[in-house]
Amino acid sequence: MILWASLLVLAAPVSGPLVPISKSVISLQPPWTPVFRGEIVNLTCNGFRLYAPEKVEWYHVSSRRRNSSETMGNILEVRDSGEYRCRAPGSFLSNPVQLIFHPGYFILQAPYSVFEGDELVLRCQKRGKEKMTAVRYIWNGKVISNSSKSTDILIPQASLNNSGCYQCIGSLENAYVLKSNLRYIQIQELFSRPKVKITDSQPTEGNSVNLSCETQLPLERPDTRLHFVFFRDNGVLLSNWSRSPELQIAAIWKEDSGSYWCRAETVTSSVHKHSLPLEIHVQRIPVSGVLLEIQPQGDLVVEGETLVLVCSVAEGTGNITFSWHREDMEESLGKKSQRSQRAELEIPDIRESQAGSYYCAADNSYGLIQSEAVNVTVRSVPGNRGGLVAARATGGTLSTLLLAVALLFYCWHRRKPGTSSGQSLNPPPCAPTVLLSTGDGFLGDTTRSPASPGPREHPHPVCPAPVGLQLLYDNVHLKERNLVYSEIQIVQPGEEGAGVVTPSVASPPVSHTQLPAATVPWNL
Repeated sequence: MILWASLLVLAAPVSGPLVPISKSVISLQPPWTPVFRGEIVNLTCNGFRLYAPEKVEWYHVSSRRRNSSETMGNILEVRDSGEYRCRAPGSFLSNPVQLIFHPGYFILQAPYSVFEGDELVLRCQKRGKEKMTAVRYIWNGKVISNSSKSTDILIPQASLNNSGCYQCIGSLENAYVLKSNLRYIQIQELFSRPKVKITDSQPTEGNSVNLSCETQLPLERPDTRLHFVFFRDNGVLLSNWSRSPELQIAAIWKEDSGSYWCRAETVTSSVHKHSLPLEIHVQRIPVSGVLLEIQPQGDLVVEGETLVLVCSVAEGTGNITFSWHREDMEESLGKKSQRSQRAELEIPDIRESQAGSYYCAADNSYGLIQSEAVNVTVRSVPGNRGGLVAARATGGTLSTLLLAVALLFYCWHRRKPGTSSGQSLNPPPCAPTVLLSTGDGFLGDTTRSPASPGPREHPHPVCPAPVGLQLLYDNVHLKERNLVYSEIQIVQPGEEGAGVVTPSVASPPVSHTQLPAATVPWNL
């Protein structure tokens, strides 16, 4: 077992980062103290550098003298009691190590220094050839062990409670009893009780904070490995075990106020300690600057659109409850609670009856704050234009039918019986052949054949042969915005195609629709 007498890391201010400077360290072999007079103990001096130094300075102080020496290498053999120190190149002077070479016959040996969690071995040693038949160990005046098989006592994991005054009593074969020297053993802390620290003991809601679990290792055990864990209140776990003694909370809220503490433990779990609680009070900022905005922007919304009411606050932390209202309504339009300074409410398919003054309110437990009212005007959408188109198309079709009926009536009147052929040099017209649209996409045939000649009628046909009708329009769609044109051709008998008069009647829009033209003889 190697005894580390001391190790200290210092910081010297220089330009740039701090440069660590160490003390020299003395170790003993064998590690026990005291030893019998005449025995040899080897002291080893270790410096800041990892390799063995070429030359080491040694200092010995006893009750009678003070001297110094220098060795080639870092090992010094000693046989005298006293206080020893060393200094390796590039390091500071070590802490003192006290050695005792005991002149007695019966001694109690223990390690030079013992820390929490260490294995503590106590040895009862006797000079001479006599054998001990039994050994008792006394701690603070109480017998803690009485054995006839071993002269040693083992405490597997020493704790601070094991500190105290120890003594051993041996029984020899000849019934003699030997008592050792009294030896006070102080069990040292492996690391100090941890302490929780925070960057800000009264942080503002939503901000990040850093917690640290601070402890200190002893000078003799700088390489002890620890890991840490953090808790809140009655054991709420905030982190897993980690080699890092720090914990960052990205965003802390008022609900996180409470007692925080940490626990430090060796990786072997032999020693563990927890800190005292630290009270943390998280500060909340009341809401202010409540503002209501609408989307689409502006105060005019078209009926049928989605109205979005956006409520925001200029300041305020924590869980904010937003609510939306219309001035002519007692109940709110909706509520949302969230950790945000902005919230939205959608009103789909807005109607003209929903126009009015809107406002919103926000609260984070410090009181309700309202925004100024925003007047929303809803513009109504014009009526269904398809119905108007259909009405106009129907009116145009009826106009065409009425005109055709008038022409039929005219032809019928000219061919009325009793009319003398001499009354007119022109033959009577015959009924025109008219193809009319029935309104369902088909053409109806209303052709009238000429009557057989009567006794007073002209022996020859007086009406020209029916003229083939040309389809000008087809596929009437009443809901489209086009015009329907009705064309009537009037042809002079004997001069087909001459003197055509085309009156046109405009009607509602119809896409690519053809109505038949009526061929009517006309007296010129």
